[in-house]
Amino acid sequence: MKMESVINSTILSLAGFPKSNPSIHHQKTVKARRTVCCSLSSSSSKNSNNGGDADGLLKEEEEEKYNDIWLLFKEAQQNILYLNKLRLVAVEELNKANREKQLLLDKIQQLEAVNKLGNEQSLWRELLLRIDSMVLTGLIDSAEASGMRKAVMGNKFSVALVFFDIRQKTDAELLAQLRHFSVGSRKNGFHIIQICTEMEPLVSVGSLSSYVTGLSKALQKKGHIVEVILPKYACLDLTEMQGLREIEAELYSYFNGQLHGNRIWTGIVHGIGVTLIQPLYYSSFFDRERVYGYSDDFERFTYFSRASLDYIAKSGKQPDVLHIHNWETAIVGPLFWDIFVKQGLGGTRVLLTCHGFDSQCLEQPDKLALCGLDPARLHRPDRLQDHTMTHLVNILKGGLVYANKVVMVQSIYSKESIINSFSHGLEPTLAIHKDKLLVSPCGFDNSTWDPSKDKFLPKNYSADDLKGKSICKVALQQQLGLSKNSSTVLVGCISTESLDFDLNNQKAVWNATPKSVQFIFMGSKATSADGALEYLKKELKLKALKYGAAPVAVTSNENKFRHFVDREQETTRFSRFISSTFGYLSLSQAVDEIKNSPSKWKQKIVDAMAKDFSWNAECCDVHVSAYTALKSL
Repeated sequence: MKMESVINSTILSLAGFPKSNPSIHHQKTVKARRTVCCSLSSSSSKNSNNGGDADGLLKEEEEEKYNDIWLLFKEAQQNILYLNKLRLVAVEELNKANREKQLLLDKIQQLEAVNKLGNEQSLWRELLLRIDSMVLTGLIDSAEASGMRKAVMGNKFSVALVFFDIRQKTDAELLAQLRHFSVGSRKNGFHIIQICTEMEPLVSVGSLSSYVTGLSKALQKKGHIVEVILPKYACLDLTEMQGLREIEAELYSYFNGQLHGNRIWTGIVHGIGVTLIQPLYYSSFFDRERVYGYSDDFERFTYFSRASLDYIAKSGKQPDVLHIHNWETAIVGPLFWDIFVKQGLGGTRVLLTCHGFDSQCLEQPDKLALCGLDPARLHRPDRLQDHTMTHLVNILKGGLVYANKVVMVQSIYSKESIINSFSHGLEPTLAIHKDKLLVSPCGFDNSTWDPSKDKFLPKNYSADDLKGKSICKVALQQQLGLSKNSSTVLVGCISTESLDFDLNNQKAVWNATPKSVQFIFMGSKATSADGALEYLKKELKLKALKYGAAPVAVTSNENKFRHFVDREQETTRFSRFISSTFGYLSLSQAVDEIKNSPSKWKQKIVDAMAKDFSWNAECCDVHVSAYTALKSL
């Protein structure tokens, strides 16, 4: 009995119940037995012949003992069953924890793989920049540097295994290792150097910055090598630049009759090799608050363009393409063909990107001599002479004339429309060089601008599942103090002070559909109507489509804005999609279709959201096509 009580007490304790005291239970049993015994003794003294009663009491005692044991057994059995339940729950919790642990380990492994790939890409690009440094410091000549670059670019995925400790090595130590590195065949990709004045996130003023970064990343995803050369502005944001280092040797470049020293900085941004040029004597050129808008902008960017070419030539680089942008670096065209093509760059060609023709830079011809060009040679109608102000030279025109290919970044209009209606006086030059003109849409970063992943949305959604879109719409209405109704048509109107917005048109729409349309008016910092139009036609429209908003443009200038879709053949795929999907819909017609044919409208929105209008798509394809055509020239 004592042993059973101890066992029972132990089980109860394990199961989380209060532990009973077996000695107390035993004492109660003994006391009961003594009471029975005393009663028997007293009865025996009175009647010694009453033995049968004693036997009955003994049987009762045995039965009581049996019942006590059975109760203990049942209690033990129940406790064991309870413990088994606890054990099963604990096992399930353990299995769940193990599964979660494995998922976490898998995620860590994936992140490590992505991080490793990013490190490998940064490594070989940093190695290319170190080779440039060796040329500038005189350790190697340009011919040897060219061979080393081919070796690195042809074997870039094995570079990480050989040069993992690149940052711990001096140039002399690294050179010895490079000379032993096996030379592989060069990959069939292009080597492109972008000479530009903006790059996101380092310095951003307009659409050029996102274009340079977005296109460079897209090109590198497809196996091409892209480098970017920028001025070292005082306002640069260097927080996202990796491996920033100064090359020890100074670079000398020509300007205003003399050679001037420059400090050269190199680093990596989003996997793209970036070179920063910092003038020493003309340090004030880029040590300013703003990027543009100074009276000496021609001198500033001409100096930078010439210094960039001096750097490329002296570092022994032999790119396939020099990619220049707008008037600020258009002077590279004449400089390249008149001075630098014979400095080891015979296999290089020039591509100019124009984001618009409204800014061209007109200057006195004699200023061309500042960077080493011959004013008399270039101040001619077929070269840099301006068509209207013939006593001046037109810098953007010079880029158009001397570039081998010209890409006009324009999502909607065709080549003919751009030449005839948006050339800002450059129509004769564009018409002459029509065969080398290409039209490319803009793009956007679809890793950031994606409604299925956007962390700023109250509910994510996609083309396959639009449920979250209504939730986001109601949340926007609530934030702006509008009546909350997911069936109400919400119209976002973007305007500028200089863009005459037709409010009467919006009132007509409101009166035609009372209480079923809400307008949200948003301002833009564009300084002109053309600037507002360009903003709408480029990234904003592409992002709006991705988020399920249709582009319906409305303005008092119907010919220029509302009927914005050009149906000619030489247009972008994006333009043709807009034409076939949304056509010439006015705002009233769009609202009517949303109300009266919701399923038809929804299908249009789904089709638009499913299209890829990012940098990786048509924009990249157009530029690769242009680079390919350049190599055959």
